[in-house]
Amino acid sequence: MQNPKGPSSEEILSMIDLRDSAQHAVTRILPKDTIVVNEGDRTDSLYIIVKGRVRIYISDEKGKEVVLGDAGPGEYFGEMVLDEGPRSASVKTLEPTQFLVISKEDFSDFVAKSPEFALHLIRKLIRRVRTLTNDVKNLALMDVYGRMARMLLELAVERDGTLVIFGRPSSEEMAKRVGASGETVSRILEDLTEGGYIRVESDRINIARALPRTW
Repeated sequence: MQNPKGPSSEEILSMIDLRDSAQHAVTRILPKDTIVVNEGDRTDSLYIIVKGRVRIYISDEKGKEVVLGDAGPGEYFGEMVLDEGPRSASVKTLEPTQFLVISKEDFSDFVAKSPEFALHLIRKLIRRVRTLTNDVKNLALMDVYGRMARMLLELAVERDGTLVIFGRPSSEEMAKRVGASGETVSRILEDLTEGGYIRVESDRINIARALPRTW
């Protein structure tokens, strides 16, 4: 869900502030761990994140969740409001978050009047299709170790020549990302630690050497 090449929150707000759209936009501020939208809800608005972070996920009737990604300032969700179908995923806040909420009607008018934003929206949807296609491929063809390795590399950032995952996610959080149980993820982390691939600290995970794609 990250989009480093897309417009910043200020640029998006500036685009939307053109004429009528901003007149009807509503600002919402929600506390941490608040459900913003539920999968299956009626789609009636676009949410632009001004401050804070959210998690986008899907779940089944038993409450099992799969995380699709996180999003922060300058990103938005609900763009599929244009097809008037139900929400395809749920979204909850990871910290206190401020949104600019635009109705379906105002958003449709804005897209029609702003070729720049329409092109950005098309590119974002293309990236999402590519990401989801790759995720399905990995779930179908890659074992859990491979999915774990991929996820750890995606979460890591380079610091002084070392790949580091800050804010160390819990086993349950990682399990939701790779479609496995918390117990399986814990066992894989132990194996990777014993093999010298990672070093787990209280607030981070350091990737010490190239991770195995299978075990």
